[in-house]
Amino acid sequence: MNDEIITQILRKMLPYLENEQMKILQEILQHSFYGLQISRVEGYIKQEENVENSELLQKFIASKRVEGCSEKTLHYYESTIVKMFALLDKHVYKIRTDDLRQYLADYQKLNKCSQANIDNIRRILSSFFGWLEDENYILKSPVRRIHKIKTDKTVKETYSDEALEELRDHCTCLRDLALVDMLASTGMRVGELVKLNRADINFDNRECIVLGKGRKERLVYFDARTKIHLKSYLAERQDDNEALFVSLLAPHNRLNISGVEIRLRKLGRTLGINKVHPHKFRRTLATRAIDKGMPIEQVQRLLGHSKIDTTMEYAMVNQNNVKISHRKYIC
Repeated sequence: MNDEIITQILRKMLPYLENEQMKILQEILQHSFYGLQISRVEGYIKQEENVENSELLQKFIASKRVEGCSEKTLHYYESTIVKMFALLDKHVYKIRTDDLRQYLADYQKLNKCSQANIDNIRRILSSFFGWLEDENYILKSPVRRIHKIKTDKTVKETYSDEALEELRDHCTCLRDLALVDMLASTGMRVGELVKLNRADINFDNRECIVLGKGRKERLVYFDARTKIHLKSYLAERQDDNEALFVSLLAPHNRLNISGVEIRLRKLGRTLGINKVHPHKFRRTLATRAIDKGMPIEQVQRLLGHSKIDTTMEYAMVNQNNVKISHRKYIC
């Protein structure tokens, strides 16, 4: 009970004192309460505990929405934190580092998930408790002492030149051909692709503006082949939908992410090509750009990554550049 009261006092004084002053106050309180037994008065309810976990979560989600997070990301954040609340069954003020460590360990054992998945959960919890700390709801985030979880660096697949040509050759309609070319030549995210409208395309400069993560706009570029196939696809369309890519059947609604994924997966199964999905085009473009010597900062800008570390992951995908350099400088 003593530690709980000390924590409450420190939390309330957090906006008014510097770190050194907070440390002195904590030492004074611990010394003053040493040897004392404090009990709760019947019917007393702490003011902070009137704020339920669910209310704090909704405030956090609202702040992330203002920052520009997508609804898909917000749903992932919310569901992850709700699961943590359900299992720990504690108010956020009482959740400790050991509680969260045990939660992550139990979650991994129960769900048999990868280290990467567990680290994603850790990052979400870190974001939530970090926000609580910033907003002065808690004194210190319990996730601070839970470090990044090491994950295996696997060599991820990219499309070969032959695979890309096979995908193009076996497209049964102009829409799919234009879609494959657009993904392959721009390296855009599938979520960015499905948001595109006809008016967004600048055929003269072979470029278009996409709305990326964090609602940030950026220019992407496509090649001459994509321009030809995209123009042919748009010329044959009879609908008046503003969307760049629409369903093949009436009423020709805007194509969504799952529609693109299903179409590509079906095409891949037909050809016997392993793991055909939209993001693989993005990875392929980034890998080739790096292999051909494109500066990493330009690749970062092309892909719309906010952190260069994310772009650097693509530099480890294809080892051909390492092999060539070894032969050039060592052999």
